[in-house]
Amino acid sequence: MSQNNENTLSGKRRLAQIVGILRKHHISQGIDPVKFREILEDLGPTFVKIGQIMASRQDMFSARYCNELVKLRDSVAPMDNKTIRQVIENEYGCKLEEAFEYFDWKPLGSASIAQVHQAVLKNGQMIVVKIQRPNIYEMMERDISLVRKAAKLLKLNDILGNVVDLNIVLDEFWETAKEEMDFLNEAQNALRFKQLNRDLKYIGVPHIEMAYTTSKVLVMEYIEGYEVNDLDTLSDAGYDIKEIASKLAENYIKQIVDDGFFHADPHPGNLRIRDGQIVWIDFGMMGNLSRSDKALMKEAVLAIGRNDTQKVVDVILTLGNHDGHVDYTRFYDDIEVFMNRYVTADLISINLGDLVQELFAIAHKHKISMPKGISMLARGLVTIESTVMAIDPHMSMVEIATNHVMNHVSKNDPQKELTNLLRQGYAATQSSMQIPSQVSELMRMMIKGRLKVNLELMESSVPMTMLNHMVNKLVVGIVAAGLLMASSMLCMTDMTPQVLGIPAIGFIGYLTAVGLGIWLLLTVIKERRQRK
Repeated sequence: MSQNNENTLSGKRRLAQIVGILRKHHISQGIDPVKFREILEDLGPTFVKIGQIMASRQDMFSARYCNELVKLRDSVAPMDNKTIRQVIENEYGCKLEEAFEYFDWKPLGSASIAQVHQAVLKNGQMIVVKIQRPNIYEMMERDISLVRKAAKLLKLNDILGNVVDLNIVLDEFWETAKEEMDFLNEAQNALRFKQLNRDLKYIGVPHIEMAYTTSKVLVMEYIEGYEVNDLDTLSDAGYDIKEIASKLAENYIKQIVDDGFFHADPHPGNLRIRDGQIVWIDFGMMGNLSRSDKALMKEAVLAIGRNDTQKVVDVILTLGNHDGHVDYTRFYDDIEVFMNRYVTADLISINLGDLVQELFAIAHKHKISMPKGISMLARGLVTIESTVMAIDPHMSMVEIATNHVMNHVSKNDPQKELTNLLRQGYAATQSSMQIPSQVSELMRMMIKGRLKVNLELMESSVPMTMLNHMVNKLVVGIVAAGLLMASSMLCMTDMTPQVLGIPAIGFIGYLTAVGLGIWLLLTVIKERRQRK
């Protein structure tokens, strides 16, 4: 009971602290990017972490806020030696000295969730130990609950409504934080990443010491090597700087479009060069893409390379989450302006970070938010480009991505490419049959679940029955056109039995299509007369 009372008292004190910080910054008088960042810094590690997640969501928040929140940095005091020992011994069930031959008490790094130390195992293996802060799960869970209470108390949703949806941010943060706080997830991420890149001799991954790894302590091989942005040292060691930049960029594009499993925080601190390999470290934050999302990423890259505005629009609407009330005309126009800006530019001169951020800004303008995996991808692309550019300023991530996708399509899916070529050739030779070819495309999109119809009702007085009639006529028209095209294709075969020299099935299709067409025509004439 006393423990519960103590927790309740601690929660009340923390709630009072949160409310006090918000009032100190005069939150009721409005918010701006700098004030918002300062509030998050004053609120502590949980909220700094939230702000870092928000900084990557250009699809949800304005560029002004995202650019300001990028300045947030973890500034957490390191744990003392007694706490470190307690965490390790609680996890291992033995003295720290029984597990390690040597343990360096000076941390290599200290962040909001964990800190890292160098050590040596009993077998002489140099390793890195990542130790989770005690009670961090409970502290972050409490803080999230308390900020929801503070939001209700101060009516923050009314104040911040045009800037941020607190509930969405808190939900996404908590989902991400829970994954990061289970170090067994990070260990499995490293093993999976290693397996996916096993055929690439120039990519390395630290060995995970699973026998020493728990949900709160992660032990992996210590990577000495060179920092990836230490260009002078790398050059002195005989490395080709341009080759490092090229292979790093190529590997990251592979992670996205081939594997659908990518490092979401590819900054220089998470990369080392050792024995001719680019070694990736720290797998706490990884992105996952479904098979359909991978395919859409390839389509987006090719569409941008081919200046296909319609395809880019389709990809964003398919990937994004929205309420269905997107102004399609304005959205298409914005994407077209975006495409025109980049289509005339040399690929080498295109900044991928600017391109991604502009796309997200357009999505934000039209209230289209992206799922977690895509927002992590956007953040990863911006980070990897800055990392690659620091190594070789003349490297083009857009050019590498386009070439990779083109090579991947031509090498790995020739049958699909041949099918596309045949379809295009058929459409060209049948230019006089534009309606059936357009219907074929619509049906293809419907089958793939890719067709999104944008309807804008200009007057609320339009009866739903009229809308139903419109949809019914559209369906009948599509079916009639489909039957007409299918019957025409059957006429090119020797299928039996035949009626008047036409395959019976095709003859029936023609009759049905003509019947539907006559019915549709009579319906339109009848409705026009009624309106008169």
